[in-house]
Amino acid sequence: MNGLYKAHINEKTAAVQTIKEHSENTARLCAQFAVPPLKDLMCAMGMLHDIGKYQPSFQKRIDGASVQVEHSICGALEAKKQYTDVLGLLMEYCIAGHHSGIPDGGAYNDTPDQSTLCGRLKRDTEDYSIYREELSLSCPDRQAFLQYLLKDCGQDQSLLIDKFAFLTRYCFSCLTDADSLDTAAFCGGNAAGKLNADFHDCLEKVTARLDSFVCSTRLQKARALLQKQVFEKTEQDAEIYLMNMPTGSGKTLCSVKFALERAVRKEKKRIIYVIPYNSIIDQTADVLESLFGKEAQILRHQSTFSYDGDDYDEDYRQAAKCASENWDAPLIITTAVQFFESIYANKRGKLRKLHHMADSILVFDEAHLMPVEYLQPCLRAIAYITRYLNSEAVFLTATMPDFAGLMKQYALPDSSMKELITDISLFSEFKKCRYVHLGEMPEETLLQKAVQYPSSLLIVNRKAAARKLYQMCAGRKYHLSTYMTSLDRKRVLKEIKEELQRLEKEFPDGAEVPEERRITIISTSLIEAGVDLDVHAVFRELTGLDSILQAGGRCNREGKRTDAEVFIFEFAGDLKKTFGSEQGNIVKGMLARYEDISCQESIGEYYDRLFRMKSEEIQKNTITQECTHIQSIPFRTYAEHFEPIDAKTVSLVVPQDDKSRELVKKLQYTGAVPERELQLYACSVYRWELDDLVRQHAAEDWGSGICCLTNPDYYDKDTGISFEAADYLIE
Repeated sequence: MNGLYKAHINEKTAAVQTIKEHSENTARLCAQFAVPPLKDLMCAMGMLHDIGKYQPSFQKRIDGASVQVEHSICGALEAKKQYTDVLGLLMEYCIAGHHSGIPDGGAYNDTPDQSTLCGRLKRDTEDYSIYREELSLSCPDRQAFLQYLLKDCGQDQSLLIDKFAFLTRYCFSCLTDADSLDTAAFCGGNAAGKLNADFHDCLEKVTARLDSFVCSTRLQKARALLQKQVFEKTEQDAEIYLMNMPTGSGKTLCSVKFALERAVRKEKKRIIYVIPYNSIIDQTADVLESLFGKEAQILRHQSTFSYDGDDYDEDYRQAAKCASENWDAPLIITTAVQFFESIYANKRGKLRKLHHMADSILVFDEAHLMPVEYLQPCLRAIAYITRYLNSEAVFLTATMPDFAGLMKQYALPDSSMKELITDISLFSEFKKCRYVHLGEMPEETLLQKAVQYPSSLLIVNRKAAARKLYQMCAGRKYHLSTYMTSLDRKRVLKEIKEELQRLEKEFPDGAEVPEERRITIISTSLIEAGVDLDVHAVFRELTGLDSILQAGGRCNREGKRTDAEVFIFEFAGDLKKTFGSEQGNIVKGMLARYEDISCQESIGEYYDRLFRMKSEEIQKNTITQECTHIQSIPFRTYAEHFEPIDAKTVSLVVPQDDKSRELVKKLQYTGAVPERELQLYACSVYRWELDDLVRQHAAEDWGSGICCLTNPDYYDKDTGISFEAADYLIE
């Protein structure tokens, strides 16, 4: 072959990139990406990852021959020969999976036809030994790597396996991003620029915004004093910071300033805001974009957001799309699902982001909402990133669990943690409502009580209950649930805010509001976090304490009223549930003991009882539950079953305007459209509900995997998806 061993051919120019050139470039990038203790290991991995392309059949294939060649396994085989024990094993996992994803480890008796690492290593290959004449391999320090791996694990075998799995995914992230970037650069697919942010200028802007606030009322003064406690600790080092601040105390701006202070002080590369729900991201993004302006180009990475619109110029759009693949951006807003799936996945498409979580400030907004059944893997991931990847985390919430105890029990026992709020005496200034337990109440009585207020918000646990209450309610009413598309939810929220503003302007004291002007909002829990509403009274169906207190944050939000109340109720009529939730049952007992369930003692007891009750559930979803050795880690199986949100619901696209109808038509005839462009028109239904719509010939996916409503009679813009067609009277 005249010494020209090809790795890639540029389809446009016919230029050739040799294996040697690609391997050396990838090795250099791998080492550049990796934290210092892993640089030599990553350099060796980058050199070995494509040596299977030296096989004669691969060279024939790249020249156009129609042959199938597996090249990834060759580098894994060579790693097994060249490097011993855990060092070689980590490289085997990464190199074998650098195209198809990290495989399950498998067992020694696996056969070559199986997709496990043990099975694939038994497959036959052609001679690739010529690589030794072209590539020079480094010699990572095996003893140093062993010490690095064993650090903090003690005698805990499961912790050792879990840490090894994390480091494997991290190294895989470095390798696949380096491989992708070098390949794209050669093949002409990496022309997009990068998103930029100047943390110094951003810090000046947020400081100026905070300094501009007038502190004349007791509440405003208390807010400033609480924030001062946080800012006085920006010089104090820790791996994890706890920012426990009540609703209305300015948590978002306070956390932004703290994150920027730490990023500037410690020269961090990026700030990543992790938010539990898509519905909250819009508000946080709007705050940051209006605050920073041109000083920061923010990457929004969420399933319901697309850069394919007129709001962004082409350069920004291309840079953002590129950055969303590997999070190479200085300021990122994403969801908890995206964040944790980018740690526990096994495919390169998701794991490419993991290494860019290093040298970062991670802000977990509403940190208490981490899913209980995945709490251990979530906490361990944060502990590893802050301990081994030179990052820092901020847990931000108004209802703070004992994260110090949880980290000690379920993650690393000695994570360095610091409370940013040490004096909670000012919390009482943010108490703007009284919590009242109504007990069981028929829906008619509930509505009669709610409509007595100028504005009321009723939050229920089930979408069907929200719809029924809305249909029963008279007067000026609004409905919100995920049965509605994102487009309609945004529209209704806008209408609600405008109507509340008009009500406030016309009746500032809330007295003598005519019945026809009173506002009743009926919603599921989606309204509890990230939605700035201020109503006269809130009615919350019995549920977990965190949700009840979040609901309370929508009542008397500005503190203008002295007698605001949040009513906690249970349905007594047709909507009564046959059994209560575990969280609701805990709260029910606490309501009898605490005069004020929003006090810190109540919050602490609630989480203590909840996490004791859920201790088995917390630990059941670690990767080590069905694994006793690092050679048999089920990377692929675990990733496929890692579902930190309720997977019982699915999206259903509802065409509502010309754009969405055109997209659905294109989907029907081509089988593919950008999925994110459809998210604005998607509602959420249970799988059995979708099956029912399909049986009624009201929904179809045309084999695309994206289900769309085909009969518009099954959707109402105010109440969302229905499961039987609207009735028509034919005269």
